[in-house]
Amino acid sequence: MIVSILVFLIMFTVIVVSHEFGHFSVARRNGIRVNEFDIGMGPELYRRKGKQTDLSIRLLPVGGACVFEGVGEADDQTEIDQLPPDAFPRAKVGARIATVLAGPMANFILGYVFALIIVAFAGTDLPVINQVIPASAAEEAGLLPGDRIVRIGGSRIHIYREITLESMMNYGEPMDITYLRNGEKNTVTLTPRFDEEAGRYLIGLQGGGEYYRCNAGEVFAYGFFEAEYWARSTWKSLVHMVTRRFSLDDLSGPVGVVQIVDDTYQSARPYGVATVLLSFLNLATLLTINLGILNLLPLPALDGGRLLFLLIEAVRGKPVPPDKEGLVHLAGALALVALMAVVLFNDISRFFR
Repeated sequence: MIVSILVFLIMFTVIVVSHEFGHFSVARRNGIRVNEFDIGMGPELYRRKGKQTDLSIRLLPVGGACVFEGVGEADDQTEIDQLPPDAFPRAKVGARIATVLAGPMANFILGYVFALIIVAFAGTDLPVINQVIPASAAEEAGLLPGDRIVRIGGSRIHIYREITLESMMNYGEPMDITYLRNGEKNTVTLTPRFDEEAGRYLIGLQGGGEYYRCNAGEVFAYGFFEAEYWARSTWKSLVHMVTRRFSLDDLSGPVGVVQIVDDTYQSARPYGVATVLLSFLNLATLLTINLGILNLLPLPALDGGRLLFLLIEAVRGKPVPPDKEGLVHLAGALALVALMAVVLFNDISRFFR
């Protein structure tokens, strides 16, 4: 477990630093002063003075921040006009939008880089059917081993895990499946059936996809498909949370992620160091893309909430009063802390179930 905690800390630090560096680099490029670059949250453990930006390491490795010049220092336009020229509130709205977007975009770029490494060394899984379960929905629809699925409903399919994702997110609704057989494209409609043992609806496919070693050019395409898979998985999970098909018990905080890291380590360890590293990289890809998407949600205290206020300013031609925006973000921060407390409680309670 100690190894897993250290791996989690390294992994999450890399992800947070990349996110904050996205904010930092675009802010500096647009002439916005960054007074402090924080890694972590809570009490300060270490500070290094810089010519323009101080580096601060904090106790809790669950976040980070770029402290921009002038943020929270003005309550109206008159006070904003009195701030230094390189203050965040005085930058053009387009520059501020780009700065806020840069954090999540950095997470997506990092996820793509991780995915490239995974595909380059481990290959990918083509969406080719291995086995069809007898008397299943897939068999009744006429699907056969060797068929390559290319679309399910409105979603294009590039890797086999996307088929698994579509199946896991299905609750008995009919599915249009398009596949290739002997070079010909066919489409069938099937309705997954509930399996008591699995506790969910199943299409009726068994086994993984067809292993494929990508050439140099294909690595870039399948690296993108790999990252896209994790983005689609995160987004669909959020939708199911909103529609109450998933619950808070399905969320994991730092403690839950450490447990996942440990499970990953234990399952990959017998296969050697290379497998362990690639497994951790796969988990890091999920985490960084997950963080990027979550930060884009239009919720107060998140990048998406700040972006929403900036878009309103761009449309109105003038900003929302800073004091009112501050109150909204404060309320959002308190709600976020409450949610983190609930998730932490759920993580800890799982150890006693």
